Amino acid sequence: MHRPQLHADLTGSPFDLIVIGGGATGSGIALDAASRGLRVALLERQDFAEGTSSRSTKLVHGGVRYLEAAVKQLDRGQFRLVRDGLRERWRILHNAPHLARRLTLVTPLYRWRDLPYVYTGLCLYDLLAGRRGLGRSRLLGRREALRRFPQLRSDGLKGAVLYYDGQFNDVRLDLTLLLTAQEQGAVTANHVEVTGLLREGGRIVGVQARDRLDGSKLTLRGHGVINATGPFTDRLRQLDDPAAPPLLHVSAGVHLVLDRRFVPPEAGLLIPRTEDGRVLFILPWEGHALVGTTDSPAVVDDHPRPTEADIDYLLRHLRRTFKLEVDRGDIKAAWAGLRPLVADPSRADTSRLTRDHLLQLSPAGLLTVTGGKWTTYRQMAQDAVDRAVLVFGLKPAGPCRTARLPLVGAAGAVADAAGFARRHDLDPATAEHLWRAYGDRAEQVAALIEQGYGAPLAAGHPYLEAEVIHAARYEMACRAIDVLARRLSLATLDRQAALAALPRTVELLAAELGWDEARQQQETALARERLEQGL
Repeated sequence: MHRPQLHADLTGSPFDLIVIGGGATGSGIALDAASRGLRVALLERQDFAEGTSSRSTKLVHGGVRYLEAAVKQLDRGQFRLVRDGLRERWRILHNAPHLARRLTLVTPLYRWRDLPYVYTGLCLYDLLAGRRGLGRSRLLGRREALRRFPQLRSDGLKGAVLYYDGQFNDVRLDLTLLLTAQEQGAVTANHVEVTGLLREGGRIVGVQARDRLDGSKLTLRGHGVINATGPFTDRLRQLDDPAAPPLLHVSAGVHLVLDRRFVPPEAGLLIPRTEDGRVLFILPWEGHALVGTTDSPAVVDDHPRPTEADIDYLLRHLRRTFKLEVDRGDIKAAWAGLRPLVADPSRADTSRLTRDHLLQLSPAGLLTVTGGKWTTYRQMAQDAVDRAVLVFGLKPAGPCRTARLPLVGAAGAVADAAGFARRHDLDPATAEHLWRAYGDRAEQVAALIEQGYGAPLAAGHPYLEAEVIHAARYEMACRAIDVLARRLSLATLDRQAALAALPRTVELLAAELGWDEARQQQETALARERLEQGL
């Protein structure tokens, strides 16, 4: 959509709800509200999923470590968090089958007493999942564990436990939620920053905003405003009330991307206890190995970057896990994400804070939803919209529909990708990549390939020039870094490949979006800075 038309849609008649924040929570709220027949606008001051929601460990899960805490502390809240997560895991896998799938995970164990302990815990995990389970956990002997992961350190290995969880494409799911919300009537805008809250009689009745691409000032009116800004929650709350006490502690999770030789393509590793008692994952991801995550106290930053200490921490545990040598030269990409954790003054260790969510209504009528995790985004959104309907006096056409609402691309996603390859004369690997990224919307990309945009964008990666055009034309990409870091995720897989693809990406976007030479230079400089200094 062209920006002038977008501005007109945003500033026309009042909305039922104005949602601030285009990550998982805000996108889920926009979809839930729009699918109930409410008139919704969503504003994101950066790109959609630019922050936390594109920087997860790519697992859709109930939370194995939360289950351990629930048992040890007899904590009903943690049990409920795991149960809800397992239910929502099942819904994501069914509502977006092209973006989420079952993943085999193996936990290697080096003490005899850990085998029954971990196995019993994972059997309880399966039990809580019930009919929504993905497969039964089982014990593996030492020999089978080494057969599956020959690179594992064998000294002292007693055996392993195999279990199943979900893996998903986080940034593509966020975008798909927004596209589905648009189909339901929502108006969504990236690169639009809320600069103030409109008030009448002491009540919030809308927002003032600025388009960060062209500087335009916008005024939106609405019956209710929802703060779904993740780690930036407290910043927006202080626009409402400068004296508002903070709701959050923020922690940083750092991830490394390495060559695929560090993990088999069909299974991942869970290291259940690092030197400071945390959990570490080593997962197959888009033809690479994804390693994470740390959990360190952090300050809120638009573009958090991995610290040297966190990188050393992850490399140190990789060396302890594998017989392979690994050093900084093996790192293809590294990035950090901020987690919004509901504050508990009694706990200084952020790794022990709950991932449950919180709803809060201010005296002026700002509804804040914060905390939680990716897997439970849909439940958070349902709770937020239920509360908004009540406190803002809205009249939806019906109840929540998202539990069984297929997302954009899902209608044909269970079909055979081989048939898609035959229809468009594509090699199987390219067809599989497109089908898994776009579902039945891959037909749009195939049409662009047939128009002459079938060349690879980066050597050694499946991305095509057609996907750059598709991102701008159909997926609201406005900047080169929007494409390289989120629509295609190339920047989070291979920084050098993204830098090599940057000139052609800018050239394609310039032709599609009408950029002049000055804008091309600006986009190139911005993207290069982000890629070189960290996303």
